[in-house]
Amino acid sequence: MEIRTAKSAGFCFGVERAVNRVYEEIKGENAVYTYGPIIHNEEVVRDLKEHGVNVIQNVDDFTEGMPGTVIIRSHGIGKSVQDAMESKGCNVVDATCPYVKKIHRVVSKESQAGRVIIIIGSSRHPEVQGIKGWSENDVYIIETKEDAEKVSLPEGTKVCIVSQTTFNYKKFEELVEIISKKRYDILALNTICNATEIRQNESRELARNSDAMIVIGGEHSSNTQKLYEICKNECKNTYYIQTAEDLNLAELKSFERVGITAGASTPNKIIKEVQKACQK
Repeated sequence: MEIRTAKSAGFCFGVERAVNRVYEEIKGENAVYTYGPIIHNEEVVRDLKEHGVNVIQNVDDFTEGMPGTVIIRSHGIGKSVQDAMESKGCNVVDATCPYVKKIHRVVSKESQAGRVIIIIGSSRHPEVQGIKGWSENDVYIIETKEDAEKVSLPEGTKVCIVSQTTFNYKKFEELVEIISKKRYDILALNTICNATEIRQNESRELARNSDAMIVIGGEHSSNTQKLYEICKNECKNTYYIQTAEDLNLAELKSFERVGITAGASTPNKIIKEVQKACQK
């Protein structure tokens, strides 16, 4: 069996930065919390919990002058949530991915300038919810062609379009094209992370030339789910796993060329374990 792994597989810059920051903080004596899971990988979150890091899911869970450090997840949060944390005197460390933070600034600026914000992405994803929370105007979240076609605003309305950083680039172009036909005054910004585009393109090419494809990532990882969709379109024998324990090794042995890719929240340790299992 020939096993090939995508060069871009594993932690991206923003995820690695956020995770490293948490591990740095736990070396101190103060309690450490994260607002939401620091990244979408259950193995990492479980390890941090074993090191005493607790996940806070709601602003109401904060108490006045709460001791310790609260680290904002890599996906970011809305302005009102951040303001509430700071108003309670919490020691806040912002580990939001810099690329996501840039979108926050764009949305804040353009909404203040009077533009309606359209976010292309999943309405359920914490990154999108965080981006939405920086707008001072109406926000539309679209994920499908049907969503885009339903957007109805007066002709000439000033609109700013941004994207979830991990969205599929081809789908982003399709949705922007639909909105562009509505005769709005549009400012469309491709805010998909460059690392995401590289990862998606590399995975697509690898899947196209493989008999089977393994996609590694957390169950709730949006970017991993999109990698799976891309690979599945190119290679029908595509498997979505979280760890090496999920592999069906007996089935894999029937393939000659196996490709491996992984989402941006997948630790290198897990990728190596999958590679090792495939070589048995």
